[in-house]
Amino acid sequence: MNENIRPCRCLLMETGRQDIAADIKARIEKLSESEKAGSAEYAARLETCRACEHLSDGTCLKCGCYPEFRAAFAKNRCPLKKW
Repeated sequence: MNENIRPCRCLLMETGRQDIAADIKARIEKLSESEKAGSAEYAARLETCRACEHLSDGTCLKCGCYPEFRAAFAKNRCPLKKW
């Protein structure tokens, strides 16, 4: 592997895969308020994911999730215990 090429540490919504991103967004919107993380908590979680070395092209390489979806649930936790 070329050492100068690094995977994109971007979230799904930033990858250009709009069909998947739209599906995830629609699923999040269907969650009840009691299931959802608060907006500030959600944003903080995504910032943590964005900085993580295990984020690649919108997917968590530790668990295979889309961070936007995992972070949306109040009860969910990062597989690396970063949030």
